[in-house]
Parts: sequence; structure tokens; C-alpha cells
Amino acid sequence: MERLLVLARHGQSEWNLKKLFTGWRDPELTELGVAEARRAGRWLKAQGTQFDVAFTSNLRRAQNTCALILEEMGQGGLETIRNEALNERDYGDLSGLNKDDARERWGDAQVHEWRRSYDVPPPGGESLKDTAARVLPYYIQTILPRVMSGERVLVAAHGNSLRALVMVLDGMTTKTIASLEIATGIPLVYRLKADTTVESKLILDKDIDQDD
Repeated sequence: MERLLVLARHGQSEWNLKKLFTGWRDPELTELGVAEARRAGRWLKAQGTQFDVAFTSNLRRAQNTCALILEEMGQGGLETIRNEALNERDYGDLSGLNKDDARERWGDAQVHEWRRSYDVPPPGGESLKDTAARVLPYYIQTILPRVMSGERVLVAAHGNSLRALVMVLDGMTTKTIASLEIATGIPLVYRLKADTTVESKLILDKDIDQDD
């Protein structure tokens, strides 16, 4: 039985380009972001991948990425489930601020702690621990059962909601997760064992040769 789980961070958004804290704000993809999403779909199609269901967040950048991936794979009509449990972490008072401006206001060390620590939230926002507290139950209760039943599952979401998942899948600690970056538009292809742990992991841009 194939237990396929593919995670994909959305393509570059307008606020990624402007170096703004985004969180639950809802900017669109840039032209590059659209291209990254389409490229991810082509890469997955080239691997012979097909999906039975897709999950995404309530935010447009992830929804559009999901739709573009599936369109490139010829699966544009696939069942796609949206849920705010997969939303990016809420950056609270930092949302909409330029990252350089935030560093000038609060200092490099404080902004770095807010961005990369596991359990220190920015003012009015969520830590990665808080994000994991909504992502992981949704994964365990809703996504994982479909993977374990043999369905091939795509999850198109965000840097921090996916970091929360990867932390569990890859067995990372609260310290090692701090250095993990998930690139935009790069699929992470997992195959799971019967006990729900990881049998194999493939990062398409690093682990296979690409033409573009």
C-alpha cells in the first residue's frame, strides 16, 4: 500500500517579496510565486505522482498554490479541503511590518527569538508551539487517516504550519527546528510506514536533477 504525503509551501507572495511579516494576512502570489507553484506541479507530474485528495489553508497564497500544482498535474478538479488549522502562524502585532523595520524597533535578537524560537510568541501572535497545537491535531485526526488508508495526499500550506508537521515527521527537537527553512514551492515527498513513521523523504529540488 502506498502511503504518500506531499507537503508544499506556497509560492512567493507579494509580502514575501516586500519582506513583510504576513501571518494571517492574505496577499496574493507574485509572478514568481505562480511560476514556483506551476514548477512544483511539473516536478511532481514528472515523478509519476497522482493525488487522491488535497488539503490547504484558508489563505489565498496556499489555495492558489494548491490549485496551480494540481492544474499542472492535470488534476484540476481534485477534492480540495480548506481549513484554518493549516494557516500560517499568526504574527500578531508584527503582521504587515517590514522585517528590517521590526529589527530597528525591537533589535535583532528579539526579532530573531520571535521568528525562530519554539515557544516565544510575538506580541499578540502565535509561537511555533501555538501553531503546532492546531496543526498537529488536524493532521492526526483528518489528514493522517487518509494517508494511512492508502490515499495519496497533498498538503499546500505555509512555512510555519509545515515546520510544525516536519518537526514531528522528521523527529526534530525544539532546538533543531529553529534552523529549519522550508523553501517556497519545493515539494517534500514523504512515504510513511504502517506505524505512521517516515519510510522515506524526497526533496525534489535537491534530490533529483531538474531541467528548469
